[in-house]
Amino acid sequence: MPQDPHTPVSSEPPVGLLPADGQPVFQPPGTGEGGEPAPGGSTGTEPVEGYELPAAPEAADAFGGPLPDIGEASFGPRTGPETVHPPDDRVQITNTCVYPWRVHCFLEITAADGSAWLGTGWFIGPHTIATAGHVVFIKNSGVPGRDGWVRSIKVWPGRNGGTVCYGPVVSTNFRSVTGWTASGDENYDYGAIILPTDLGAQTGWFGFGVWSDADLLQVTGNIAGYPADKPYATLWYDARRVDSVGPRKVYYDIDTFGGQSGSSVYRIIGSDRYGIAVHTYGGARVNSGTRITTPVYNNFVAWKA
Repeated sequence: MPQDPHTPVSSEPPVGLLPADGQPVFQPPGTGEGGEPAPGGSTGTEPVEGYELPAAPEAADAFGGPLPDIGEASFGPRTGPETVHPPDDRVQITNTCVYPWRVHCFLEITAADGSAWLGTGWFIGPHTIATAGHVVFIKNSGVPGRDGWVRSIKVWPGRNGGTVCYGPVVSTNFRSVTGWTASGDENYDYGAIILPTDLGAQTGWFGFGVWSDADLLQVTGNIAGYPADKPYATLWYDARRVDSVGPRKVYYDIDTFGGQSGSSVYRIIGSDRYGIAVHTYGGARVNSGTRITTPVYNNFVAWKA
Protein backbone atom coordinates (compact mmCIF):
# COMPACT_ATOMS: atom_id res chain seq x y z
CA MET A 1 0.00 0.00 0.00
CA PRO A 2 1.47 3.43 -0.91
CA GLN A 3 2.40 5.68 1.96
CA ASP A 4 0.13 8.62 2.86
CA PRO A 5 1.94 11.80 1.71
CA HIS A 6 0.90 13.47 4.97
CA THR A 7 2.84 10.88 7.02
CA PRO A 8 4.81 13.03 9.46
CA VAL A 9 8.61 12.92 9.57
CA SER A 10 11.03 14.82 11.73
CA SER A 11 14.67 15.54 12.37
CA GLU A 12 13.93 13.85 15.69
CA PRO A 13 11.87 10.64 16.22
CA PRO A 14 8.53 10.90 14.31
CA VAL A 15 5.22 11.74 15.95
CA GLY A 16 1.77 10.35 15.17
CA LEU A 17 -1.51 11.78 13.94
CA LEU A 18 -4.37 13.02 16.07
CA PRO A 19 -8.03 12.79 15.07
CA ALA A 20 -10.11 15.74 13.88
CA ASP A 21 -13.82 15.18 13.34
CA GLY A 22 -16.07 17.33 11.17
CA GLN A 23 -15.74 20.68 9.41
CA PRO A 24 -15.07 23.38 10.27
CA VAL A 25 -12.60 22.44 12.98
CA PHE A 26 -10.03 24.74 14.47
CA GLN A 27 -7.48 25.31 17.21
CA PRO A 28 -7.85 28.58 19.16
CA PRO A 29 -5.17 31.27 19.14
CA GLY A 30 -3.31 32.56 22.19
CA THR A 31 -2.37 36.21 22.63
CA GLY A 32 0.62 35.81 24.92
CA GLU A 33 1.59 38.56 27.33
CA GLY A 34 0.30 42.12 27.27
CA GLY A 35 -3.46 42.30 26.83
CA GLU A 36 -6.02 41.66 24.14
CA PRO A 37 -5.49 42.17 20.39
CA ALA A 38 -7.45 44.69 18.36
CA PRO A 39 -10.31 43.26 16.31
CA GLY A 40 -9.92 43.01 12.57
CA GLY A 41 -11.34 45.59 10.22
CA SER A 42 -14.71 45.32 8.48
CA THR A 43 -13.04 43.85 5.39
CA GLY A 44 -11.31 41.09 7.35
CA THR A 45 -7.92 42.83 7.27
CA GLU A 46 -5.63 44.03 10.02
CA PRO A 47 -6.34 47.57 11.30
CA VAL A 48 -3.09 48.95 9.86
CA GLU A 49 -2.92 52.71 9.51
CA GLY A 50 -2.58 53.70 5.86
CA TYR A 51 -3.59 50.31 4.46
CA GLU A 52 -6.71 49.86 2.35
CA LEU A 53 -7.82 46.62 0.77
CA PRO A 54 -7.51 47.06 -3.02
CA ALA A 55 -10.79 47.07 -4.89
CA ALA A 56 -9.60 44.57 -7.52
CA PRO A 57 -6.77 42.14 -8.18
CA GLU A 58 -3.73 43.48 -9.64
CA ALA A 59 6.43 39.60 -12.06
CA ALA A 60 8.84 38.86 -9.84
CA ASP A 61 12.15 40.66 -9.47
CA ALA A 62 15.47 39.14 -8.53
CA PHE A 63 15.88 38.26 -4.88
CA GLY A 64 17.78 40.75 -2.76
CA GLY A 65 19.03 41.17 0.77
CA PRO A 66 22.09 39.99 2.66
CA LEU A 67 20.81 36.38 2.66
CA PRO A 68 18.96 34.64 -0.18
CA ASP A 69 15.42 33.31 0.14
CA ILE A 70 15.26 29.68 1.32
CA GLY A 71 13.11 28.93 -1.72
CA GLU A 72 16.17 29.31 -3.92
CA ALA A 73 17.79 26.35 -2.14
CA SER A 74 15.18 23.94 -3.52
CA PHE A 75 13.92 25.79 -6.59
CA GLY A 76 16.87 27.84 -7.83
CA PRO A 77 17.35 31.61 -8.28
CA ARG A 78 14.47 33.71 -9.58
CA THR A 79 12.15 30.71 -9.63
CA GLY A 80 11.43 30.84 -5.92
CA PRO A 81 7.96 30.87 -4.49
CA GLU A 82 7.08 34.52 -4.03
CA THR A 83 5.69 37.07 -6.49
CA VAL A 84 4.79 40.76 -6.38
CA HIS A 85 2.00 41.67 -8.81
CA PRO A 86 2.24 45.41 -9.53
CA PRO A 87 1.25 47.75 -8.07
CA ASP A 88 3.07 46.70 -4.90
CA ASP A 89 0.84 47.78 -2.01
CA ARG A 90 2.61 46.04 0.86
CA VAL A 91 2.98 48.16 3.98
CA GLN A 92 5.73 47.93 6.60
CA ILE A 93 4.79 46.98 10.16
CA THR A 94 6.97 48.74 12.71
CA ASN A 95 5.12 48.00 15.99
CA THR A 96 6.24 44.39 15.76
CA CYS A 97 6.58 43.74 19.50
CA VAL A 98 2.80 43.62 20.02
CA TYR A 99 0.28 40.92 19.15
CA PRO A 100 -0.47 39.84 16.44
CA TRP A 101 2.74 41.01 14.74
CA ARG A 102 5.13 39.31 17.19
CA VAL A 103 3.66 35.93 16.18
CA HIS A 104 5.48 36.24 12.82
CA CYS A 105 9.11 35.11 12.95
CA PHE A 106 12.14 36.10 10.92
CA LEU A 107 14.18 32.96 10.23
CA GLU A 108 17.92 32.74 9.57
CA ILE A 109 18.52 29.24 8.24
CA THR A 110 21.75 27.26 8.06
CA ALA A 111 21.55 24.38 5.57
CA ALA A 112 23.33 21.04 5.92
CA ASP A 113 26.24 22.33 3.79
CA GLY A 114 26.63 25.47 5.94
CA SER A 115 25.02 27.86 3.44
CA ALA A 116 22.80 30.61 4.92
CA TRP A 117 19.23 31.50 3.92
CA LEU A 118 16.19 33.40 5.19
CA GLY A 119 12.50 32.60 5.58
CA THR A 120 9.38 33.24 7.66
CA GLY A 121 7.36 31.24 10.19
CA TRP A 122 4.50 31.79 12.66
CA PHE A 123 3.70 30.48 16.12
CA ILE A 124 0.93 27.89 16.43
CA GLY A 125 1.69 27.06 20.06
CA PRO A 126 4.07 27.85 22.92
CA HIS A 127 7.05 26.03 21.34
CA THR A 128 5.95 25.34 17.75
CA ILE A 129 6.33 27.46 14.62
CA ALA A 130 4.56 26.53 11.39
CA THR A 131 6.43 27.13 8.15
CA ALA A 132 6.96 25.73 4.66
CA GLY A 133 8.41 22.26 4.20
CA HIS A 134 11.18 23.70 2.04
CA VAL A 135 12.23 25.92 4.95
CA VAL A 136 13.15 22.94 7.13
CA PHE A 137 14.00 20.34 4.47
CA ILE A 138 15.81 21.25 1.25
CA LYS A 139 14.88 19.14 -1.76
CA ASN A 140 16.52 18.72 -5.18
CA SER A 141 19.03 21.56 -4.80
CA GLY A 142 21.61 19.87 -7.00
CA VAL A 143 24.34 21.04 -4.60
CA PRO A 144 26.37 18.28 -2.91
CA GLY A 145 25.67 18.07 0.81
CA ARG A 146 22.81 20.62 0.80
CA ASP A 147 19.66 18.49 0.53
CA GLY A 148 17.84 17.19 3.58
CA TRP A 149 17.09 18.63 7.00
CA VAL A 150 18.63 22.04 7.54
CA ARG A 151 21.32 22.19 10.22
CA SER A 152 19.72 24.92 12.38
CA ILE A 153 17.28 27.82 12.31
CA LYS A 154 17.67 31.02 14.31
CA VAL A 155 14.19 32.33 15.19
CA TRP A 156 13.50 36.04 15.79
CA PRO A 157 9.83 36.67 16.71
CA GLY A 158 8.56 40.11 15.70
CA ARG A 159 11.92 41.37 14.55
CA ASN A 160 12.01 44.85 12.98
CA GLY A 161 15.43 45.35 11.42
CA GLY A 162 17.78 46.11 14.30
CA THR A 163 14.93 46.08 16.84
CA VAL A 164 14.69 42.70 18.54
CA CYS A 165 11.57 41.96 20.60
CA TYR A 166 12.35 38.39 21.65
CA GLY A 167 15.09 35.86 21.18
CA PRO A 168 16.71 34.80 19.13
CA VAL A 169 16.18 31.12 19.84
CA VAL A 170 18.05 28.47 17.85
CA SER A 171 16.33 25.21 16.92
CA THR A 172 17.65 21.97 15.43
CA ASN A 173 14.34 20.10 15.77
CA PHE A 174 12.09 20.09 12.70
CA ARG A 175 9.00 18.41 11.23
CA SER A 176 7.56 17.86 7.77
CA VAL A 177 5.76 15.09 5.85
CA THR A 178 6.84 12.44 3.35
CA GLY A 179 4.90 14.12 0.55
CA TRP A 180 7.56 16.82 0.72
CA THR A 181 10.68 15.10 2.08
CA ALA A 182 10.39 12.00 -0.11
CA SER A 183 8.51 13.31 -3.16
CA GLY A 184 9.07 17.07 -3.24
CA ASP A 185 5.36 17.51 -4.03
CA GLU A 186 4.28 21.14 -3.62
CA ASN A 187 0.84 20.00 -2.40
CA TYR A 188 2.54 18.77 0.81
CA ASP A 189 5.01 21.62 1.29
CA TYR A 190 4.57 22.35 4.99
CA GLY A 191 6.52 21.77 8.17
CA ALA A 192 7.29 23.03 11.65
CA ILE A 193 10.10 24.23 13.88
CA ILE A 194 10.11 22.94 17.46
CA LEU A 195 11.73 25.39 19.90
CA PRO A 196 13.68 24.30 22.98
CA THR A 197 11.75 26.93 25.02
CA ASP A 198 8.13 28.05 25.42
CA LEU A 199 8.79 31.49 23.94
CA GLY A 200 5.35 31.41 22.32
CA ALA A 201 3.80 31.76 25.78
CA GLN A 202 5.12 35.35 25.66
CA THR A 203 4.48 36.14 21.98
CA GLY A 204 1.17 34.34 21.63
CA TRP A 205 0.21 32.28 18.59
CA PHE A 206 -2.37 32.00 15.83
CA GLY A 207 -5.12 29.46 15.74
CA PHE A 208 -5.56 27.36 12.62
CA GLY A 209 -8.44 25.41 11.16
CA VAL A 210 -10.18 23.52 8.40
CA TRP A 211 -12.96 25.28 6.50
CA SER A 212 -15.05 24.40 3.45
CA ASP A 213 -14.38 25.67 -0.08
CA ALA A 214 -17.46 27.89 0.10
CA ASP A 215 -16.33 29.46 3.38
CA LEU A 216 -12.76 30.11 2.21
CA LEU A 217 -13.98 31.77 -0.99
CA GLN A 218 -15.62 34.44 1.18
CA VAL A 219 -12.50 35.04 3.25
CA THR A 220 -9.97 37.88 3.10
CA GLY A 221 -6.49 36.38 3.33
CA ASN A 222 -3.82 38.25 5.31
CA ILE A 223 -0.06 37.69 5.01
CA ALA A 224 2.80 39.24 6.98
CA GLY A 225 6.38 38.17 6.47
CA TYR A 226 9.99 39.07 5.86
CA PRO A 227 10.60 39.75 2.13
CA ALA A 228 14.16 39.92 0.86
CA ASP A 229 13.48 42.91 -1.41
CA LYS A 230 12.86 45.17 1.62
CA PRO A 231 15.32 46.34 4.32
CA TYR A 232 16.80 43.34 6.08
CA ALA A 233 14.57 41.62 8.67
CA THR A 234 11.66 44.05 8.32
CA LEU A 235 8.05 42.89 8.48
CA TRP A 236 5.62 43.67 5.63
CA TYR A 237 1.86 43.11 5.33
CA ASP A 238 -0.68 42.75 2.53
CA ALA A 239 -4.19 41.32 2.13
CA ARG A 240 -6.66 40.25 -0.57
CA ARG A 241 -9.81 38.20 -0.91
CA VAL A 242 -9.08 34.53 -1.56
CA ASP A 243 -9.11 34.01 -5.33
CA SER A 244 -9.75 30.27 -5.53
CA VAL A 245 -9.20 27.02 -3.65
CA GLY A 246 -8.18 23.50 -4.54
CA PRO A 247 -8.15 20.25 -2.57
CA ARG A 248 -4.71 21.02 -1.12
CA LYS A 249 -4.01 24.65 -2.10
CA VAL A 250 -5.35 28.15 -1.53
CA TYR A 251 -4.78 30.81 -4.22
CA TYR A 252 -4.67 34.59 -3.69
CA ASP A 253 -3.32 37.77 -5.27
CA ILE A 254 -1.53 38.88 -2.10
CA ASP A 255 1.86 40.46 -2.81
CA THR A 256 4.81 38.49 -1.43
CA PHE A 257 8.49 38.14 -2.22
CA GLY A 258 11.44 35.84 -1.60
CA GLY A 259 11.93 35.39 2.14
CA GLN A 260 8.23 35.02 2.89
CA SER A 261 8.22 31.25 2.38
CA GLY A 262 6.38 29.79 5.37
CA SER A 263 4.28 32.85 6.22
CA SER A 264 0.79 32.38 7.60
CA VAL A 265 -2.13 32.95 5.26
CA TYR A 266 -4.72 33.82 7.88
CA ARG A 267 -8.28 34.99 8.37
CA ILE A 268 -9.63 37.24 11.12
CA ILE A 269 -12.79 36.42 13.06
CA GLY A 270 -13.54 39.18 15.56
CA SER A 271 -10.27 39.58 17.49
CA ASP A 272 -8.97 36.09 16.64
CA ARG A 273 -6.51 35.12 13.90
CA TYR A 274 -6.66 31.67 12.27
CA GLY A 275 -4.25 30.22 9.71
CA ILE A 276 -5.95 28.80 6.61
CA ALA A 277 -2.78 28.01 4.63
CA VAL A 278 1.03 28.17 4.70
CA HIS A 279 2.39 30.49 2.00
CA THR A 280 4.71 28.60 -0.34
CA TYR A 281 4.55 29.53 -4.04
CA GLY A 282 4.09 32.31 -6.57
CA GLY A 283 2.61 32.56 -10.03
CA ALA A 284 2.05 34.94 -12.93
CA ARG A 285 -1.40 35.97 -11.66
CA VAL A 286 -1.85 34.52 -8.17
CA ASN A 287 0.34 33.19 -5.36
CA SER A 288 -0.55 30.10 -3.36
CA GLY A 289 -0.17 28.28 -0.09
CA THR A 290 -0.52 24.78 1.26
CA ARG A 291 -4.12 24.55 2.45
CA ILE A 292 -4.79 23.48 6.03
CA THR A 293 -6.83 20.36 5.37
CA THR A 294 -7.70 17.79 8.03
CA PRO A 295 -4.37 15.87 7.66
CA VAL A 296 -2.39 19.13 7.90
CA TYR A 297 -4.48 20.15 10.89
CA ASN A 298 -3.84 16.78 12.56
CA ASN A 299 -0.10 17.13 12.12
CA PHE A 300 -0.07 20.71 13.42
CA VAL A 301 -2.01 19.60 16.50
CA ALA A 302 0.48 16.78 17.10
CA TRP A 303 3.49 19.04 16.52
CA LYS A 304 2.25 21.71 18.94
CA ALA A 305 1.58 19.19 21.73
